[in-house]
Amino acid sequence: MIPVEAIAVIGAGTAGRAFALACARAGYRVALEDVMPEKLRRAQDEYSVVAGAMTGSLRYATTVEGAVEDADLAVDFVPDELESKLEIFSLLDRMAPPRTILVTPTNALSITDLASCTYRADRCVGVRGTFPLAGDAALMRSKFLNDEVEAAVIEVWNRLGVSVPVVEDVEPMLVKNLPEQRR
Repeated sequence: MIPVEAIAVIGAGTAGRAFALACARAGYRVALEDVMPEKLRRAQDEYSVVAGAMTGSLRYATTVEGAVEDADLAVDFVPDELESKLEIFSLLDRMAPPRTILVTPTNALSITDLASCTYRADRCVGVRGTFPLAGDAALMRSKFLNDEVEAAVIEVWNRLGVSVPVVEDVEPMLVKNLPEQRR
């Protein structure tokens, strides 16, 4: 199995901060990045209260490059829009070590399509659901995904206390389900 010890969380909004804290509590070395310094300061303020409950570590990065420099897994929390996801996948693909697994929460996009835009298509996983740690989360398997990568991501979620089913990637539901006359 592929070991995951260091996790980069890109985006320090509400969901990113919660995910970073859960990872640090589960014993991972976490780097939390955001382009807005105010969001990182807010995270620092929130986490100073619970620092003793962490079995891992949490550091703050002001660049994507600084966050992913030693990451085994990188999770982005950018808006679930094609342009935003393509931009962050492009950055992560260029800046993260080749071993880094890319994970993205998305309810609207195909992980197969996103993965095909990288040099590491076999290391890209999508997460569907209301929040990556919610009971309705599911790991989306692209047609390229390596089985060992899948097992490593499942292990991370299990260590976070979430059992996730793995489902095959599907076409985005946005256009497919519109009535014929509205297309």
